[in-house]
Amino acid sequence: QVQLVESGGGLVQAGGSLRLSCDISGNIFRIISMGWYRQPPGKQRELVATLTPRGETYYADSVKGRFTISNNRAKAMLYLQMNNLRPEDTAVYYCNNNFPSRDYWGQGTQVTVSS
Repeated sequence: QVQLVESGGGLVQAGGSLRLSCDISGNIFRIISMGWYRQPPGKQRELVATLTPRGETYYADSVKGRFTISNNRAKAMLYLQMNNLRPEDTAVYYCNNNFPSRDYWGQGTQVTVSS
């Protein structure tokens, strides 16, 4: 069983920065990837960024050059550094761990970017 707890969301002005954290507990030995998703108001959940155990990263086009995904294996933490935030980045952000058998999700953290 894996549990994910996000933190770090909040209200920020456009152009500002936030760092989201995801505290990971449980056995992640067979993990395929870990990542961040977001769900803007009234829209479907979408992929933001992923990171594999080998260090490969993927970013949605909308966040390339502004967001950085990283992890700290010793602390079992996943991070999302978000710079130059835009109002369209407003969403609930979810931490994800992808395994062969299933996905695990956190409860989400709200990010609101004011113009």
